[in-house]
Amino acid sequence: MLVSEQEKEKLYSPGLEGIPAARTKLSQVDGKGGRLIIAGYPVEEFAGKAVFEETIFTLWNDRRPKPTETSLFSEELRSSRRFSKVIRTIIEEAVYANLPLIDILRIGSAALSLGSQKEDPKKDAMAVLSTFPLIVAWAYRLLKGQAPVLPRQDLDIAANFLYMLNGIDPDPRNVRALNTYLNTVCDHGLNASTFAARVIISTQSDMISAVTGGLGALKGPLHGGAPGPALDTVFEIGSKENAEKVLREKLKHNERLMGFGHRIYKVRDPRADVLAKAAKILYDTDEKREFYDLAMFVEKTALELLKEYKPDRILQTNVEFYTALLLHGLGFPTEIFTPIFAMGRAAGWTAHCFEQMQERILRPDAIYTGEDGKLWN
Repeated sequence: MLVSEQEKEKLYSPGLEGIPAARTKLSQVDGKGGRLIIAGYPVEEFAGKAVFEETIFTLWNDRRPKPTETSLFSEELRSSRRFSKVIRTIIEEAVYANLPLIDILRIGSAALSLGSQKEDPKKDAMAVLSTFPLIVAWAYRLLKGQAPVLPRQDLDIAANFLYMLNGIDPDPRNVRALNTYLNTVCDHGLNASTFAARVIISTQSDMISAVTGGLGALKGPLHGGAPGPALDTVFEIGSKENAEKVLREKLKHNERLMGFGHRIYKVRDPRADVLAKAAKILYDTDEKREFYDLAMFVEKTALELLKEYKPDRILQTNVEFYTALLLHGLGFPTEIFTPIFAMGRAAGWTAHCFEQMQERILRPDAIYTGEDGKLWN
């Protein structure tokens, strides 16, 4: 359909905000109602109950798996791992170059093309979901100067990741918390990384390229790179007595309080509620309760001050705040937050790729704002 430049200008929306570019059964983000629907299920309905493998199956098949299917699917995922000596060597070279962990994961993602069967995108998708955690755990231990731990065949994704990070059988409470997190962030509409993956796969490129492109978008601080700073604020405050003083100072200097406000949600982020419940359970120990109480006090104080300083805006706690709290409770440092986010969001990327493969190539238009008729000589 031909559209004039004047008509394009009327349709133009910076950042493509409000412009639909796909039909999907995978997720619906209701910003006004504060709801997130994943394959028909409200996120709070399944995130704290399902293992991550069940969520992947549901996204890929538009239905919840039967118990026997979950077992078979989990086994198929484990058998799809691509963690050869060559791929481990590539990861180790990236570690020795002292690259950030998210860049090491991006390099490892591209390396999954080794052994790829481009005629079977599902096999590539399974390799992505089953191998991303191995890459992150392997690289993380090397970066810390520790010997890496080989994966186990008897553990599911979340449990095996924790085992490879720590070298011991994981606490079931930690496994449950990590499964809840991965489920909560598995998909979220047509966000930047998902859109990037759909654009790439729409050209009839391969699954590995599409996922690696999505990962490149996720690493940006305006997308997946924000949970760390949300926790840094709590560390900076240090005690309840400092909370109001530190937060007021930030707001007086127009600093953004990380972990509050969201581009889409105009009410409380439903993912924050899910992770808040998971964090409360995770921190229910004597050694962790003090930090949890501090974080809750910081959240309460921040929300009160935001109403005072920005009364014309609705700024509620978002997923970043409770992501940071939950992952910290699992013993993870901030540099691993975004790679773990990618482990969960890869479920959505691959599912969106399967959908987009049935559609036309994504090719939006642009409004030309340059000159015309210039002479070269």
